[in-house]
Formats: sequence, structure tokens, C-alpha cells
Amino acid sequence: MPPKRRPTATDPTAPAPDLRLLLPTVAAWCVTALLLDLTPRQLPVVLVPAGLAALAAAALLLVHRQHPGRGRLVTAATLLTVSAAATCTALHTADLYRGPLPALAHAAPDRVDPGRTDPDPAAAPTAAAPTTVTVHLTVTGDPSTHTSRSRGSGPPHPVLTVEATADRVSAVPATSPNREPATRTSTPVTVIVQDRDAAGWQRLLPTTRISAQVRVLPATAEGGETGAVLLAQGAPRQLAPPSWAQRLAGRLRAGLREACAGLSPDARALLPGLVVGDTSAVPDDLMEAFHTTDLVHLVAVSGANLSIVLAVLLGAPALAGTAERGGLAALLGVPLRLAALLGALLTLAFVTLCRPDPSVLRAAATGLLGLLALALGRPRYALSALAAGVLALLLLDPQLARSYGFLLSVLATAGLLTLGRRWSVALRARGWPHHLAEAVAGAAAAQALCTPATVLLAPRVSLVGIPCNLLAEAAVAPATLLGFATLAVAPLSMTAARFLAGLAAYPTQWLVAVARTGAALPGAELAWTPGWPGTVLLAAGIAAACCALPAVFPGTDRDVGGGPPLLPPGPRPLGGRARLVLAALLGLALILLLFRPPALVRIATGWPPAGARLVVCAVGQGDLTVLPVPGSPDSAVVVDAGPDPTAADTCLRDLGVTRIPLLLLSHFHADHLEGLPGLLRRRSVGAIETTTLTAPPGEAAKAAEWARAAGVPLLHAGPGEHRSVGPGLSWDVLWPRGPLGPDTPGPNNASLALLVTAGPLRIALLGDLEPAAQAALLARARPTAVDVLKVAHHGSAHQDWTLARTLHPRLALISVGADNSYGHPSPRTVTHLTSLGATVLRTDLSGDIAVQADTREGLRVLTHPRPREP
Repeated sequence: MPPKRRPTATDPTAPAPDLRLLLPTVAAWCVTALLLDLTPRQLPVVLVPAGLAALAAAALLLVHRQHPGRGRLVTAATLLTVSAAATCTALHTADLYRGPLPALAHAAPDRVDPGRTDPDPAAAPTAAAPTTVTVHLTVTGDPSTHTSRSRGSGPPHPVLTVEATADRVSAVPATSPNREPATRTSTPVTVIVQDRDAAGWQRLLPTTRISAQVRVLPATAEGGETGAVLLAQGAPRQLAPPSWAQRLAGRLRAGLREACAGLSPDARALLPGLVVGDTSAVPDDLMEAFHTTDLVHLVAVSGANLSIVLAVLLGAPALAGTAERGGLAALLGVPLRLAALLGALLTLAFVTLCRPDPSVLRAAATGLLGLLALALGRPRYALSALAAGVLALLLLDPQLARSYGFLLSVLATAGLLTLGRRWSVALRARGWPHHLAEAVAGAAAAQALCTPATVLLAPRVSLVGIPCNLLAEAAVAPATLLGFATLAVAPLSMTAARFLAGLAAYPTQWLVAVARTGAALPGAELAWTPGWPGTVLLAAGIAAACCALPAVFPGTDRDVGGGPPLLPPGPRPLGGRARLVLAALLGLALILLLFRPPALVRIATGWPPAGARLVVCAVGQGDLTVLPVPGSPDSAVVVDAGPDPTAADTCLRDLGVTRIPLLLLSHFHADHLEGLPGLLRRRSVGAIETTTLTAPPGEAAKAAEWARAAGVPLLHAGPGEHRSVGPGLSWDVLWPRGPLGPDTPGPNNASLALLVTAGPLRIALLGDLEPAAQAALLARARPTAVDVLKVAHHGSAHQDWTLARTLHPRLALISVGADNSYGHPSPRTVTHLTSLGATVLRTDLSGDIAVQADTREGLRVLTHPRPREP
């Protein structure tokens, strides 16, 4: 007798999805997210309604037993989950305020920049030193290296952070003459370790217990996942080693890194992230490429990797529990219940090895519930398992309610289980091959649900996300499985592990190629309205596109395979010729969105401005100035590169600049330099000219390496140098006038200061010159009045007002980042410039600023607002 076939999700006989847990889960998520900012005084106010909701749920359940009704059951379940979510969130929030460390953090009087070890004379004075204490900590996460740019005009500083739980505070404070006894506590903390102390901290594994001297830093107004931020004072002392499971995981992770050491730089950086979530070696430009192409879920291990590993053991999820089930368990004849138990153990091992990333936690919770149903012989409802897993995780860790990674993982999974399955059926009904239909439908469904949420994270939309995901999909499984094989073999034979890593490098390199190529396409991203308005607008647009599908693909509004309609009813199917015309129009619109020809964009938006003499780009806390070459609409001289490659590339792409005869870097600070790769991308650059002081050396070396890689010569500007590009654009180097003296030290005072003549306009660009250098410039170069002044050092308070009065600009432009931590621009500077009769414009408020011409009414200025990053 042939085995009984189990209905699959795409069969007309498949059971309808069980959505009873959907409303309770969504309600619990919303309540948790709203209550995460609770203060201790608000906790009792929340617990009382939570108790009343639980009583109301109990009453409804009693009524339901006497008079069954699905509405009463769902309402009771919703009230019960809301009550549980409110209670768990209140208890979790209480841990952030309980104990001596949160009290010291809220009482701390000053702000400390952990990325600096030297005093900053321009920084605000501090009232007192932070409190120093001795704490016992249990490490809860792997040490993570970040780059501190808190002093934006200075060089970046490596900073190590360690997530931990404070178990005991041994001295409060250490400098107090009356030492208090040790206090036991359970406070989640973040330890910041400066570069000089990193050696003793960076090898710590989760579950390690340590003792350390720390300084309690001031609490931030925003709150967060930690009760206190601690600045380490020296190396830690180990009190207890990590658990055997974490030691084993640490050895396996180290073996994988060693096996990958001989691979190409990109593969060596990406493969450990893809397998175990170790992204410490992934360079910024590669990470940006994966963000641009919506492939960032591949950079670090995610729930998809766990699904691949479980599929190897248990076979395809749709066939699990049937005679047709595949996988190693079926091949070896392992009974179903034992296979489910092995799957659960594999899931727990995966979470331990790859760390509890939000996406991994979501996949683990959902998978464990599915395995439980499999072991009990119950039907497996994927949506119910997803909702139950999400609900359980929110109750265990309320902070997940505000995790973008968790949200995107849930939305992507929901898209695959709902729209993805329906669209796959529709495509197969039109003759698409099974695997191609599954891949296209899955990628499109995940993008449809996730894209509106990504706008909250960054106000941009990837236009190459779906094709890049399709191209990458074929390489994900081989890279994952070969990577895990490398991980498992490394402790036994490093030679075999290196061989397997070499094989894994091929699909990994393909993922890198897809990301870099997709990100390099013109118009790979589209700027979008930031915040909730952009999310709502994009969601409405995607919903409208889904509803319009029946007009292009007739039949998608009818039943397929006997199931419910795949899409809401749409207009009557169009004729063949009309469909071709509509498809051609849609294709043309996509091409225009991708390439965005400047002439067409100018008609639609008024940008880029025709005949502009100067454009100051809004690139955040940094400088990027564009001087268009008259008579050559695609050519411009560029001064500085800003702090971000994407922002620099976007501004020049919007202006239609593809040729840069000369790129001037005023000095080697990150906020003027780090965007250089974006300017060099797909552009012809004649030469790069810099100042004579190659400091700080790390940033200067970066500029030299980027120039060498692009084949662009690197020159140094000479004192009093005069250059021109055609008859309408020329400039003189006002500063430096020679070697810097003891009264003008440092990279800021080495900034190139230029006097530009652009048609009838005289423009002064002062870089980041400080008052002493400004005074010296005035004495030696003797400048006269100008039309436009780009204010030095982002409008800081440190200006030489004699130079400002001499220049007497009509228009003062300040390039500055929104909500920066330095107070730029200084109100004093803005007031003084206004008193000189200048109109002051700022990039944080106006976006890109273009100066077109001098008219009888004054200078003609256009602005191009930029979306603000959240």
C-alpha cells in the first residue's frame, strides 16, 4: 500500500492557516515596545492594569466554557498576553534601575568620550570625575570592536565593548573614605574598553566571571538595553572560567578563523560572519555594499542558516513527518521522534555557537515549536509556530520588541509563509519552473514586507535588492554547509579544514561579487522620506502595486489550485497589446529610477541646479564642496570628501558629476577624508592634491592607499599656488604659507584654505582652520572681501573675528551634521556672522546648498533637502 501523502501548503487540501495567535502576539509586541521606557515610579501604574487585564481574561475564559465562541477566546488570549507582556516588561525595566550602578550613572555629572585618552581643550569643562568602583561581572556577549568618531574632526579611535551582567559591586565609590560593604546586584551593563586596555578583554568568552576596576559613566537620556555604561580601568581579573559549552564554541570559532586565514580578504572576512556571526573583519565598504543591495542578512549568520542546517538533518519542512521526508535522519533510518530530538539539540548547539542574534533566536524558537509538533505527531502550522515563538521571545527578552533585526526577521518569515506561497503558486500555474518560482516569489515577498520597515532604519530603498537576492540565493547553502564542515573539521585536521575553506570561498566570493556589483550600479539606491511617513507611503505603494498585478498578469485574481484568491480582485485583464505597452512603461520607469538622468531629474525636482557656481553637499558632520566647471556639465573640482562614501557618491551622482579634474583634500581628518572611496567610484579623477602635513598618519595612509588603488596621483599643494580649470574657475592657495610654526600646530591648522573665483563670485573655503591659523592667514595673505564664505570648522565657536570682518561675506555656508554632539554650529558664530550682514545657511537644516549667480537682488541660492538618518 503506497504511503499516504500529506497535504502541503500549496495543495488545495491543505488545512487553512491558524491565525488565532496573530492578534495576541501583535498586541503583546506593541505593549512591550511602548513600555520599555518605563521609570521606577511608573512601574506600579502598569502592574495594576496588567492585573485587571488578567482577571478580565479569566472571566472571559469561564464564559467561553459555558458559551463557546471564537471571539471570546481570542479576546481572552489577547488580554492575557498583554497582561503578561506588561508584567515582564515592567520587571525587566526594573533591573535597569535597581542597584547602585544605575544610581551612580544617573548621578554622574559629566560626559566622557571613551575614544579619547588625551584632554580636548575645546571640550566643555567637567564638574567632577566619574565614580570609580570595583565590580564582579558575568560576560554575556563576545567583545566587539567599534570605531569611535565622537570627536568628528579627529582621527577615529578603536573602542572595545563588552556586554555583561554586574553581579556584585565591591566598592561604592572606590575614592570614598567610608567604604560600603559589597552589594549584590543583577544589572545589565556595557563595558567600554580603550585601545590601551583591549588586550586583556578581547579574548573573553560569554559566561566568564571577572572582576574589574571601572568608572561609571553618565546615563544617557535615551535609556536603552543597559543599566549602566562602565569605562574599564585596566585589565580584568578572572574569577571563574567560561562554561564548557562556551569553551568548545570558542575553540570551534577560532579554528574557523584560522582555516580562513589563507583566503582572499573579502572571503576571509565574510565566511566567519556567514557561518558563526563573526563580522569583526568585514571592512566598511563591503558592509555598505551588502546594505545597498539588501543582502546584509548574509553578512552575519541568521535564521536562514539554521533552516539550511535543519533541512540537511530533517529534509524539506513541508515533507517532515511524511514517508517522503528526506535528510540524513531518513537516510539513516532514524525514527521521527528521535530525529525531532536531534533537531532540537542541533538548534540549541547552533544558538550557542553562533550567538543569540535576534534572527537566530526567532528561527530557533519557531523551529523548536515545529519540532515539538513533529515529535507529538501534531499538524505543523507555520504561522502559528512563528507567532508563538515571537510571543515567547518577547516575554523572555522584552528588548527584542525594538530590535530592527528581530522585526525584519519576523517580517521576512511572514512574507515567505503568506505572500511567498501564494505568488509561487501563481507563477507555477503560468509554467515557471518550481525552484525558480519559489525563489522569485520568496525574494519578492520578503522585500515587500521588509522594505517599509527598513526606511525606519535608513531613509533609502534598494532598487536592486530582489535581483541581487535571487543571484545570491544559489550560493548561500553551499557557503553555509561548507563553512560548517570547515568548522567541524578544524579541531581534527587543519589541513582538511583549509581545503574545505578553500571550497567555501568560491560561493562566498560569488556573494561578494553580487554585493559589490549591485552596489556599484547607477541608482542602486533611491532616497526616501524618512520616519513613519516614509514607511506608510512605501507600504501604501507596495500594496497598490500588489493590487495592480491582475492588470498586468491576468488570472492572478482568480483561484489557482482551488485555493482562495491570490490577490484582491483587480481590474479586468488587459489585452495582449495593452499589456505589452504597460510592461514597457513599467520597464522604462524602472530604468529611469535606476539611472536618474540629471536632465530628467532637473525637470522633475529642480535639482541639479543649472549654472551653479558652488554646491556644498549635505554629508553629515563633515565637508564636501563642489565647484562645477563652466561649460562641462559632468565635470567639477571637488574640495574634501566628507565622512561617508555613500553620501559623497550620492551627492555627486545627483549633480551628474562623472569627471573630477582635481580633488583637493584640505587635511587628513576623517570627516573630510573617509568619503573618498565614494568619490572615486565610477568617476574619472585627474589628481588628488592635499596639504603638506601628513597627520594623523593613519588617515593619511588611507588616502594614499585609496589613491594608489584608483591609479590617481597624489600631490601636495604649494604655498601661494594658483590653478584654473578653463576661463571661468580658478583658485589660489591662501594657506599654508609654509611650514607650520609652534603657534599653529596640528592637522586642523594645516588645512588648505582657498580663495576661489567662480565667474563673478569670490568664494573663501577655510577648511578647519583654528583662530591662530586664521590670524596668520590674514597677516600673510591679506585677503579682501568675498561673496561667499564656507565657515571654518563647521561653525565652531573658535573663529578669528578680525578675519571674518575682513572677508565680510554676503552668504555664509556651514557644513554640519544634524544633532551632532559638539554643539556645531555655535550660536555665537551664527550671531556674529549675521551681525556682519551675512545670510547664514546650514546643511543640517537646508540639505545641499547651491549658489547659482549674482543678481541685482543678491545671490541666487537653491537648496536640496536630504532625508535625515534616524
